[in-house]
Amino acid sequence: MTTATMPIMTAMPTIICSTTRFGSIEVEEDLIITLREGIIGFEDCTRYVVLHVDQKSPFRWFQSLDDGSVAFPIIDPWEFKPDYTPTIGDADAAQLGLTSDSPKLVFAIATVPRQDPRSMTANLLAPLVIDPITRIGKQVIVTDEHYTTRHSIMEEMNKKAAA
Repeated sequence: MTTATMPIMTAMPTIICSTTRFGSIEVEEDLIITLREGIIGFEDCTRYVVLHVDQKSPFRWFQSLDDGSVAFPIIDPWEFKPDYTPTIGDADAAQLGLTSDSPKLVFAIATVPRQDPRSMTANLLAPLVIDPITRIGKQVIVTDEHYTTRHSIMEEMNKKAAA
């Protein structure tokens, strides 16, 4: 009689990070996104994870694993601006190893004022661009002059709804 052996399942290596907003989180290492240059103003924070806390919301959190007090609300820009067509410079694309056919994740950092959440804005001028395969990303400055750092999310949602 022969016996079948079950493959040994090894646990994915994880790290534990204490955060201000979400408490202690455990993150699988293969979910870590590395921004070698950090985010403008937060250059020392280079390791992040995307947290989707409320599945009904288009917003996610870009949580730093280097400083638990740093977390940015982010949104897929096509959620509110379907005609968003950022032009990424050749140097940034080369640094990320991207071609025009490469898959990429793009997120805009949002600003949501406590006193008036309806006046929330998104930074379409400097989106986060991430290679989903290598998990290397960069905050890039797009070369399109018509995008701003404070693009009105609600104004775009109203345009989208009216169309």
